[in-house]
Amino acid sequence: MATLYVILLTLHNINRWLVLLAGVWALFRGFSGLSSGRAFVAADRRPVVAFVGTVSLQLVLGLLLYGFLGAQNIQVFAGARPSFQWEHLGLGVLAAVFATLASALSKRAVANPAKFRAMTLWTVLSLVVALAGIPWWRPLLRFFNL
Repeated sequence: MATLYVILLTLHNINRWLVLLAGVWALFRGFSGLSSGRAFVAADRRPVVAFVGTVSLQLVLGLLLYGFLGAQNIQVFAGARPSFQWEHLGLGVLAAVFATLASALSKRAVANPAKFRAMTLWTVLSLVVALAGIPWWRPLLRFFNL
């Protein structure tokens, strides 16, 4: 069981960086589209879809870790304040909701500026929430406990 924990924790940690990269990519496309006034094309949709995908995967990996640790009766964040595990979980869910809204609202908007605004606003909110929920005191990159 310890091996499964290490694998899940490593994947959760590596995917964190993919979430941040996809979020920055989506923000770059969103801000550049807002400032240029160009049409919203498929290339503008790709980063927000990648962002939603990575955030959703992060949430699933986190929930698997949380369930695994709960079943093993292991403390989730040793050395942190007791409430941080709930903050981490709640902020992760909220970040996923905001990322999903970035994708859904940018897809449903009619005008190009509205698409870019929705994409940018909800991606910013999702990234801020995600950054607030990251335990920065832990190792920045875990690779199977090497």
